[in-house]
Amino acid sequence: MTKVIKKVLSVLMAVAVIAAVFAGCSSNSSNNDNSSSERASKDAAKFAVVAMDGSNGAFKDMADGIIDELVAKGYKKDNIVFKDAQGDATSLSTIINSLDDGSYSAILTVGTQATQTLVNIKSETPCFFCAVSAPVQAGIITDMNKPDKFATGTSNAIPVSDIVKMGLQITPNVKKWGLIYSESQVNAKNTVDSAVKYFKGIGAQYEIATVDTANDVKSSTEILLKKGCDAVFVPNDQIVQQGVESLVSVCNEAGVPTYCSSATTVKSGCLATLAIDDKGIGAKTADMCVEYMQGKALENIPSIVVSVDYCTYNSTTAAALQKANPTLKLVTPTEKSVGQKINEIK
Repeated sequence: MTKVIKKVLSVLMAVAVIAAVFAGCSSNSSNNDNSSSERASKDAAKFAVVAMDGSNGAFKDMADGIIDELVAKGYKKDNIVFKDAQGDATSLSTIINSLDDGSYSAILTVGTQATQTLVNIKSETPCFFCAVSAPVQAGIITDMNKPDKFATGTSNAIPVSDIVKMGLQITPNVKKWGLIYSESQVNAKNTVDSAVKYFKGIGAQYEIATVDTANDVKSSTEILLKKGCDAVFVPNDQIVQQGVESLVSVCNEAGVPTYCSSATTVKSGCLATLAIDDKGIGAKTADMCVEYMQGKALENIPSIVVSVDYCTYNSTTAAALQKANPTLKLVTPTEKSVGQKINEIK
């Protein structure tokens, strides 16, 4: 009888051990396998939205688009925090590290630098990035269609060739283009490289100027004009954006048209661009996060390139250019001529 009892106890202990092993595996799976259908409830879910520089109009609109869409989908606004590094890389790193405590359902990053900072610490909190123009080149993911590194999101790949074509329709007599950017901005460098490739392909002349800080923008612009540039292209560069008003002032006084990659930069005085809707790309990023919250595996949510929404044109800048340079041939863009709806800034 004693032998029987011992045998039964032995079997029960074995079963208990096996059950414990499976329970542990199940627990690990629920923590680390983002294919789980169980996410936090809408009332309990917490999100952080992070931008390198909230004073950047485009970044602010994108962040607002993210937050508004999450709220529209039923998530509590009180559970969504917005963190602004105010243009300081050290502050950005501190913010990202403080958020990586496991208490957030997801972190939504605006722009390349904020996204790189989160991905580089190898956080296991899902990252949904907004408006990263070159996610693969920036080391954020390895494949747009198969997201990894706990990250996916939206790309605002700049349609450089289309912007140049549009520029040549608006100001057809342009002979030499000026390019200005900061070498510290990966996204801007990729855009400039694309522009150079296109200019070489069509046999266009160009000059390049680089800046280290926003204070360099004015002098670098003046150098481009002294080299004979009769149009200037501003890429998606946060540092140049900070000094873009001085660039516009120099160019407008000289009657030199300025083209760019952001509707916000047109609002700052550049002549025109083909651009995304900044709040719209924020909303699209939030929608991807919602897919994840509803149970879709992160790796099954491909990163997407958001296409152009409209041609943004600054008619006040156009008038200033023609006043400064009466011989400038300037053709007002139309939906038919540029193939996009016109968003006029006055």
